[in-house]
Amino acid sequence: MKFPRASGILLHPTSLPSSYGIGDLGIEAYNFVDFLHNAKQTYWQILPLGPTGYGDSPYQCFSAFAGNTNLISPELLVEDGLLTEEEINEKPVFPVGRVDFGLLYKWKSHILSLAFERFQKNGYADLHEEFEAFSNSEGFWLEDYALFRAVKKSQGEKIWLEWDEPLRLRDAKALKEAERKLYAEIQLQKFQQWLFFRQWFNLKRYCESKGIKIVGDIPIFVSLDSADVWCNPRQFKLNPDGTPKVVAGVPPDYYSATGQLWGNPIYNWEEMQKDGFSWWISRVRATLRLVDVVRIDHFRGFAATWEVPGGDKTAINGQWVAVPGKELFTKLKEVFGELPFWAEDLGVITPDVEELRDSFGFPGMRILQFAFSGDTKNRDLPHNYIRNCIAYTGTHDNDTTVGWFFSKPGEGSTRDKEQIKKEREFCLKYLNSDGKEIHWDFIRAVWASVADTAIAPMQDVLGLGTEARMNLPASTSGNWVWQCKQGDFSEEISQRLCELTEIYGRSC
Repeated sequence: MKFPRASGILLHPTSLPSSYGIGDLGIEAYNFVDFLHNAKQTYWQILPLGPTGYGDSPYQCFSAFAGNTNLISPELLVEDGLLTEEEINEKPVFPVGRVDFGLLYKWKSHILSLAFERFQKNGYADLHEEFEAFSNSEGFWLEDYALFRAVKKSQGEKIWLEWDEPLRLRDAKALKEAERKLYAEIQLQKFQQWLFFRQWFNLKRYCESKGIKIVGDIPIFVSLDSADVWCNPRQFKLNPDGTPKVVAGVPPDYYSATGQLWGNPIYNWEEMQKDGFSWWISRVRATLRLVDVVRIDHFRGFAATWEVPGGDKTAINGQWVAVPGKELFTKLKEVFGELPFWAEDLGVITPDVEELRDSFGFPGMRILQFAFSGDTKNRDLPHNYIRNCIAYTGTHDNDTTVGWFFSKPGEGSTRDKEQIKKEREFCLKYLNSDGKEIHWDFIRAVWASVADTAIAPMQDVLGLGTEARMNLPASTSGNWVWQCKQGDFSEEISQRLCELTEIYGRSC
């Protein structure tokens, strides 16, 4: 698919400003859409929207189809009459500019349960009708997911591999009994999903009215502790007891000398191919309802996957195993027509990965932060960009631009003091910069490039340092917590971004 010359901002909804512990789908989301519109942006790029588990990563979700109910806006529930102002104002003292997930989970669960009680007791005929329609239309994934979460709660939130054996191995009698005993919790889970999707689709319609397209994200893998794996064990390379034979990761890289051990189970591609990739078709169809453009995370994994033995503690002993990516994307194209996909083609990119990407016309990514570590032939330098690509100042996995510029050895990458010094000097020369506004110099460079699409994380637009980094790959704590503060979507920043967007012909 051909994409117009345009630009946008990367900001996950959890990072929106909020008085309720986490960014949500309420008023600040609409304010951000207005900010994008006024700044002449085309895209709002987000991370995966699924329900997060241990570690709070949007790339480790309990379902590839369900929504993150932490994003449900309490204020919008007040408007619906499902909560009162007093109830949502009886909240913990949440930190400013940072999500405390432990504090959030307990409170959010409480108020959503209150909303469900009121929904059940009172009339709300229109809402009940909407809920029933949603439950029926989304039943193909919702029934399994709601049961999974209900059983998980009854089992002390343990990973499904540690459940009682009849439930772990999906004994028909045990499942039927669980459905009976856990009926109330199953209905609560369905109700929460309805609330999420109701609020999300209202926000998406507002984006459409403002000319803003949402760029979503499909992680190539799903979490081991998910409804997807529990309900579809034949689709994954698992042992008879459900444990993974092999898990996903990447070999040693920029972020880690021992590689990244993600731990996700690997697909049984042979089995998936037999049924015409039906699970993938359902997943892509569901995602394309939520967003306008899809970023395919870890695209190189569709050519070959780094498979690590299930019991290993690092990713060093993995091996590349071929994947039928061409057959998958051919099938998806048959079903959906032109695919509005962006390929996250970072990491170890070999000719087969490039051939797969280019044969379907998917634009790949260029990251300006990676541009200054080599010579003038570095593919991430703007003068080497091609039109059919997405140019980023950095991504959610990078440090912020300011943080990168002032980085220290051993913090956030495997670079040493000399490498950092060399990159910084080259950067200043290349950008003709004094470094005082390095974040705007980066934005200008990617906006001015020939790349059809230019994206900057909101942290770079705000000029924030490492404290605002979203994720440090190969680390296990302190990630995904950054939030904007009230007033960050200022008129001054909007106008400055608008000016650059107009100068470089990216305003659609």
